[in-house]
Amino acid sequence: MKRILIAILALSLLCFGAAGAEGTLPRTPEEIRAGGMLRVGTAGDYQPMFCLDPETNTYVGFDAELAEDLAASLGVEIEYVKTSWPTLMEDTLAGKFDLAICGITVTDARKEQALMSDGYLGNGKTVLCRAEDADKYTSLEAINRPEVRVMENPGGLNEKFARENLPDATLIIHDVNQEIPGLVAAGEADVMITEILEAGYYVGQDDRLAAPLIFEPFTHGDLGVLMPKGSEELLAYVNQFLAEEAASGRIGELAEKYIYRYIRTEEALEPAA
Repeated sequence: MKRILIAILALSLLCFGAAGAEGTLPRTPEEIRAGGMLRVGTAGDYQPMFCLDPETNTYVGFDAELAEDLAASLGVEIEYVKTSWPTLMEDTLAGKFDLAICGITVTDARKEQALMSDGYLGNGKTVLCRAEDADKYTSLEAINRPEVRVMENPGGLNEKFARENLPDATLIIHDVNQEIPGLVAAGEADVMITEILEAGYYVGQDDRLAAPLIFEPFTHGDLGVLMPKGSEELLAYVNQFLAEEAASGRIGELAEKYIYRYIRTEEALEPAA
């Protein structure tokens, strides 16, 4: 009996150590309901999708409201878990949260390591620059010059795109993503490669800025919800939730509130089907 107890204790410690090292194991929707809390990972620095409002100390944006809708559909509260673009995948795989939603583009590389939901909003890489330079930076060739200063936040797809496509430009890495548009406007950098959604938002906020290629982005993709492998039941739930949000018009409502109204043109960006 003593040997059996020792074996059980050793197995318990082994399991506890593995869970402690990797974080909480993926949870099903039923387990999330039972716990009363949905843990949502966010970098919290991406306007207009998911950003921390310093005045209210609350998260605001398209994805912030979408996350609230998702939690409400499960009948639970939200616990926000801070992550960053450099550590996003690491934190996801470590089980630090149930899912991450903060303007995350669906890519094959991410789908190889983790699970990603169906796309819920179209997006793509484009240029944010000073309004006076709108006619200057209308191609990658025009930007890919040593005298052009390109500023990006570390660890995300914006930095990756800049390194791969603008090897001759002067790349400046700045830790706080939401500060970069203001720094470009102030002349501390010339260009920010960012998503059409973020570019449209900042052009609407600051008339010193322009997004000359907002309707001709360099890439095309969709935003999705990221979660660790083993979360297949939660993935199915999230995909069904997103389909219902789209069918009810909620996705379009959020897009109009946070994105389209900032685009000063007759054209409009369309959410992903």
